[in-house]
Amino acid sequence: MTDEVKIKISAVLFDYGMVLSSVPAELDWRKLERVVGADEKSFQAAYWKYRDDYDRGALTAQTYWETVARDLDKPLDAQVLRGLIDADTNVWTQPNVVMMEWAGRLNRAGIKTGILSNIGDAMELGVLGRFPALADFTHHTFSHRLGIAKPDAAIYRHAVEGLGVPAGEILFVDDREENILAARAAGMVAVQYLGHEGFVEEIKRLGLGWLLEL
Repeated sequence: MTDEVKIKISAVLFDYGMVLSSVPAELDWRKLERVVGADEKSFQAAYWKYRDDYDRGALTAQTYWETVARDLDKPLDAQVLRGLIDADTNVWTQPNVVMMEWAGRLNRAGIKTGILSNIGDAMELGVLGRFPALADFTHHTFSHRLGIAKPDAAIYRHAVEGLGVPAGEILFVDDREENILAARAAGMVAVQYLGHEGFVEEIKRLGLGWLLEL
């Protein structure tokens, strides 16, 4: 039991990358770079240059990787494309087990759960394929489907509507400060996730430790 005053939280909304998933392994990055045959520095520059467009749905997986390969001056056939998509999925599907397990407990306790993630089309399919339990979340808001991405206010409104509870009763968890600030502007309670120990401390500081006990 706890003497905390309970703040009403009816739903917890999770970012996916770096919250439900862990920090990508360097080995997985190197495997991805080898698929296209590029050095680390050149590959990382091209990868991130167009990633926002991919996440917003302005580029599909195919057009994203075609653009990356063109920047790298590398050939891209169907086999290489498939290899890039699979290796990219591997990079972003190292689970953050403690947060995945907590989400499951929240679901079983009757707290709604949602995902609000900037994510491309093939990445969504890969993530959901690797983690079937994510289908148990109450609602998914994936940026590529909407053509908008965090921290755009409209994507937060979409997530609130999908969860079907007032914004003030939603706890949002994300690793990026700009996304946390946007969630607070949308009326949510928001906590930045930069590591589990600090996250737990902040949750308790806010009087929300009861959520961790579910």
